[in-house]
Amino acid sequence: MERWCGVLRVSLDSNGAGPFFKVGASLLLSPSSQTLGVPSVNAIFFNGDRVERTGNPVIERLSDPDHIAQVLVSKFGSTANTWVVGVSSSTGPFTVYKEFVPSVDQCGDPKCYDPRGLPALTSTAVIIAKCVHEFRTMISKRQTGPRTSDMHFPPSPTSRPKTIMLGFSKGGIVINQILAELAHMTPESTGILTGSRELSLDARHTMIDHICPTSKEGLSSSISEVHYMDVGLNSSGAYLNNQTTIKKTLKYLLSYHAVIRFILHGTPRQWSDKTRPWIQKEKDILLQLLRTEAHDSEGRLQVKQRLYFDTMPPCLQMHFEIIEHLDVS
Repeated sequence: MERWCGVLRVSLDSNGAGPFFKVGASLLLSPSSQTLGVPSVNAIFFNGDRVERTGNPVIERLSDPDHIAQVLVSKFGSTANTWVVGVSSSTGPFTVYKEFVPSVDQCGDPKCYDPRGLPALTSTAVIIAKCVHEFRTMISKRQTGPRTSDMHFPPSPTSRPKTIMLGFSKGGIVINQILAELAHMTPESTGILTGSRELSLDARHTMIDHICPTSKEGLSSSISEVHYMDVGLNSSGAYLNNQTTIKKTLKYLLSYHAVIRFILHGTPRQWSDKTRPWIQKEKDILLQLLRTEAHDSEGRLQVKQRLYFDTMPPCLQMHFEIIEHLDVS
């Protein structure tokens, strides 16, 4: 399979004036030309706080969005698209996902997860759409044959790939915000019917959603798998713990998919941190809420917990190494 790998810089601003997000991407190409192919899945990964000048080659390697995107391909298969989303701003080493979670403070810690306006779904979809535009523009400048603007779209909406969401470290707050937003949505509000998953007339301008989710409607209805990856904060809020929100979110997701999966991945670095005991407590509450819902789902909700490096003392390196050791089965 031919692929394009690299880092794209895009802005949420309609004029492209910034601030800019750096997105590592590994994209499936069509076998016939240098255009985007139809992937099996789109895996969207939200990164955590920055760690610089550690002198540790493992941490440095796993802080590179381009490298992470390629690692994710090895996890989800050669027909997957992978997107590694960074932030547009930071306070020192602290990432600040203010466009996704408006309640964050200056260090990027959330005060709450308010679904009004769907900021995380909207920002994610716009960033993916801008990345696609940047890719097509870049490739078009190199082409001497058919133009990328002649991109082929699948004839049937049922071929739309599913979306896998991954939140690493502080990136987990974007996952929480997205889930809170899904809890306040209905299939009718997306204009995408369940069952046939037919696009409404209002959504037909986003036909590239057949390749990757570039509208909030296409994104919300395509999410079938969620991974929390060694999530943790210096304050509470690393995991969703509201039972009503979880119930409504799962009801929405199951209206589009026969099976959905939630996997909580962790290391002693976060789950055994005695100075931040709330991380494990919040994780355990979410896990129990999901397992309760799974028990009543007749197998449609699959929930797993995976602990890595459990025989080793907590360290920063294992926090990053979970990316390479990730078991998504």
